[in-house]
Amino acid sequence: MPLRSFPIGPAGEELYPRLVAELAEKLDDPALDRNVVVRETLASLYLGRTVDHEGTVSDPKVPLATRALVASFDPRNGTLEAEYYREIDLAKWARVKPLLWLWQMFDHSPVGRNVRLGTQMRYMLARRTFRRCGERVRIFHDCEFSFGYNLTVGDGVTIHRNVLIDDRGEVVIGDDASISDYVNIYSHAHAVEDIHDVSLAKTEIGARARVTYHSVILSGVKIADDAIVGSMGVASKPVERGWIVGGIPAKLIAQRTLK
Repeated sequence: MPLRSFPIGPAGEELYPRLVAELAEKLDDPALDRNVVVRETLASLYLGRTVDHEGTVSDPKVPLATRALVASFDPRNGTLEAEYYREIDLAKWARVKPLLWLWQMFDHSPVGRNVRLGTQMRYMLARRTFRRCGERVRIFHDCEFSFGYNLTVGDGVTIHRNVLIDDRGEVVIGDDASISDYVNIYSHAHAVEDIHDVSLAKTEIGARARVTYHSVILSGVKIADDAIVGSMGVASKPVERGWIVGGIPAKLIAQRTLK
């Protein structure tokens, strides 16, 4: 299905792609430090100008709150939850952390709710963060990923608002799948006897599958092609092709008619 594209003003049509393209070029430049690129980009987005980062942070005349804000533009001055996971790959994390920091900070910036700009920005970042990101992928605001580098997303995928994808193990999302608002997808689990005993697994969402509002996919579960997980459902076992499941735990409630 082709993506609908409503008209916007000429400034947006010209400025948004140029902003994203220029930022992508900087992020891909091996001569530039991604942390510095992100720092300067966030300063411009939040303050409308670049700043003397080190000077502002160390200047006692500047209010502490302002200094903390400016310091937080640099990914090296912040932490993300994934940095506390023991299975983190530090080399891969060093590459993607600035991208994930920019992603989250962009979403909370003054332009973060602009869907036209936001979907372009997140798609650009996804292609540099995920293990693989296909064509025509749309991602809306306030989505979070554990590592990012263990996530594969196929062509034509839509990920709606406030989705959590935990790719501590591995998550694969097939072509044309739809992940609705407030969905949680996991690839790790804790032992009942010991919360520190963590197991990792591969979680799969099949092609054209639909994971609907507020539902949960537990670690290691495979949602087959063309299946639907109903709203608020908790998928704790594999879901077969074309099944419609719902409830806690999710059970078969209907089957789609497939060609």
